[in-house]
Amino acid sequence: MLLGYYTANIDDKWRLAVPSRIRRELGQELVVARWYEGCLLLIGKLSWQEMVSRLTGGIMATLSARDTDRFLLAGSFETELDKQGRFVVPVELRDYAYLKNEVIFAALGDKIEIWNKKNWEEREKLVINQASEKVEELYRQNKKGEK
Repeated sequence: MLLGYYTANIDDKWRLAVPSRIRRELGQELVVARWYEGCLLLIGKLSWQEMVSRLTGGIMATLSARDTDRFLLAGSFETELDKQGRFVVPVELRDYAYLKNEVIFAALGDKIEIWNKKNWEEREKLVINQASEKVEELYRQNKKGEK
């Protein structure tokens, strides 16, 4: 399980070195994709396929499912790490996440979010300030689901 966060720099050829701890957990065949709140997702290829199936449920009859597919699948790229554990960040994803130089790898169990450092710091402050409210909200939702 991946935990914590790591700082890295994109080089002048737009290559991003994945920290060794993350490489060991995710493997060499990865998917990098648009993700929510303006960051990118980095995930192992098998985990990606499982997650997409869970999110859309395989139901294409609803606009929500189709838009989720459009957002996730059309904005994703398969990639393999080079011998130094790097991959080239596609220009579409660099632009989407405003990646410039310093980035944050936020480890979230079986997946990684890649953030522009400034955006990560802003988001982290917001999350910390709302943490108690969010836990209570989740608790209330779970209680409703038990009935």
